[in-house]
Amino acid sequence: MSRDYRFVQVDVFTDRVFGGNPLAVVFDAASLDAREMQAIGREMNLSETTFLLPPAHPECAARVRIFGPAREVPFAGHPTLGTAWVLAAHGLLPPGTRQFELEVAIGPVPVELEGDPARPSFVWMRHRDATFGPELADRAGAARALGLDPGDLLDGAPVQSASTGNDFLLVPLRDRAAEDRAALDWTARIEGAGATAALGVFVFTVGPGGVYSRMFAPRSGVVEDPATGSASGPLGAYLVRHRLVEGTGDLRIVSEQGTKMGRQSFVHVRLVARPDGRAEDIRVGGGVVPVLEGRLTIP
Repeated sequence: MSRDYRFVQVDVFTDRVFGGNPLAVVFDAASLDAREMQAIGREMNLSETTFLLPPAHPECAARVRIFGPAREVPFAGHPTLGTAWVLAAHGLLPPGTRQFELEVAIGPVPVELEGDPARPSFVWMRHRDATFGPELADRAGAARALGLDPGDLLDGAPVQSASTGNDFLLVPLRDRAAEDRAALDWTARIEGAGATAALGVFVFTVGPGGVYSRMFAPRSGVVEDPATGSASGPLGAYLVRHRLVEGTGDLRIVSEQGTKMGRQSFVHVRLVARPDGRAEDIRVGGGVVPVLEGRLTIP
């Protein structure tokens, strides 16, 4: 007997359809096993697809499993924000709810809704404090991995891994032109440079208008990701740690991502910058818009 599952698709980190990062959310997925979820994630062929399950932690609104085209990921930004918006917009939260938690593989993630709780205009998620790996010694190898010259890297800023739940290799570049030329050869170059644990390679440029960024994640079956919330929390902490943003106290940073691939996204980062270079109370947020609804049939 075939099984039917309702799903919706939303665009995250945008205020208009066909921008941002698309996400599929599958409802009532408890009868699906991991193999089937992975097959659906591959079929959707988006950066991620989420599956709604009953929570194991009673304080959480739902348990959420997150699958890319190639594998399950323990934590991700646009799936968390998009799923939170879907729960609110489809009446799956108590009326008037603005703050709640979603249970993902790394544990409960707090989220907060802005605007109408039944149709939020903006969604925020809280990140853990960032941790950093050693600075990558082979800067020339990192540049070659991206099809760039060593001179395209930003002087005085290290190539370094960072995580608030997922590990990313952060590569600061000197200008937007160099970033737009970047094209990752993961196997031949990045692994040779010693960055084997990173989920993706996040390149960025800091300018007067904010941050311009791109993210490559071939290990997850994603050549390039239009918007990466789980990398943007570590990005904010990196910028504070290496004094690439000015000021202390409450800071707000906007990262433009996905423009090069035709899906412009705006990822908002809020944090508290300490004088010693630590970033605390890291939050990542953005807008979410609905795109389509459908039914998935599994024989």
